[in-house]
Amino acid sequence: MINESALKAYIKKQFSDVIQVNIKKLGSGVQGAGFLIKMETRQGLKSYVVKALIPEGFGHDYPSDRAQVFLLDLDEYKNLPKHVKAIDVLAEMEDGSVKSIGGGKEYYLLMEKAEGRHYFHDLTEFAKKEKLEALDIEKVKAMTSYLAEIHSVKKDSKTLYWRKIRDTIGHGECLMGVFDIYPDGTMSYEEMAEIEKLCIDWRARLKPKYHRLCQIHGDFHPGNIWFTPLFNSPLIKGKHRGVSKSEIDFILLDRSRGPWGDAADDITALTINYIFFSINHFGKLHGTYLEAIKLFYDEYIKNTGDKELYEIVAPFYAFRGIVVANPVFYPKVSSENRQKIFNFVHGVLNDKFFSIDKVNEYILYK
Repeated sequence: MINESALKAYIKKQFSDVIQVNIKKLGSGVQGAGFLIKMETRQGLKSYVVKALIPEGFGHDYPSDRAQVFLLDLDEYKNLPKHVKAIDVLAEMEDGSVKSIGGGKEYYLLMEKAEGRHYFHDLTEFAKKEKLEALDIEKVKAMTSYLAEIHSVKKDSKTLYWRKIRDTIGHGECLMGVFDIYPDGTMSYEEMAEIEKLCIDWRARLKPKYHRLCQIHGDFHPGNIWFTPLFNSPLIKGKHRGVSKSEIDFILLDRSRGPWGDAADDITALTINYIFFSINHFGKLHGTYLEAIKLFYDEYIKNTGDKELYEIVAPFYAFRGIVVANPVFYPKVSSENRQKIFNFVHGVLNDKFFSIDKVNEYILYK
């Protein structure tokens, strides 16, 4: 559970007067284990303890979870009277070495620059069209084909599946957390609680479905899907036919909240926007938006055979509905249309099986 040789090398590097280092396991608890480090130095014996967390359960499933716990420990142990002090947070690297990551007050992510145009542009343009064009159709097929491919990677872990359902409802970036940044007066606390309680009921319903655990993106929404600059070319703009799948490509941003979950997470992150944009333009699911969401589900299920999806999506749609209805994110949405999204959330949570044909009933739900 701990790399003793790498830890000894770290100690000898950090403490220049070390003569000898011995490491001994102190014991294990439900969440982790402690190890005693005895250092013989020129000034005498020094003792420290290293703590490690068990990498499953308690929200400690990913390395970043465990880093979060220890970084908080490093910040806060010193602030409570009579508490032992934390010295550092250590990271074991891919090459087996150990180094410090402690002491930071903020952290940043450096990544590549994406080129292209996000899918929100396409969604805006749909309102001007009587039907989907060839390029629109091929983009939907490209996205559903991609999702079918990544979702085919499965993992056998009840813990991670349950975590995804729990996080979708209770994580600070998900349903309850998004509710907590709603401006007062947008929705009553009682109505928020009603939606939260309905989602808890869905959690119990989905718990036996852990066979569905698969690789996911985790935030597959239009702002994170950038189609390549090819589509800015005047040769491809406007009405056209015969677009080849080989011409369709995109790059993704901001994979979030863990690599494993239910395919419904990615499906709803994208398709809620067909409903949302259509409500804002037409007051209902209509026209190209209706055509697109039907195509999306048809293509995805054709590629995966996942007809069970309709029994799963409700709490994921609830989370995504609460996101697009949030005035902090979308301040220009009318109060009437925002209420229709809330109605949609209630309607889908109160139906055992999601149906595209019933979306316009959901948005009138009372």
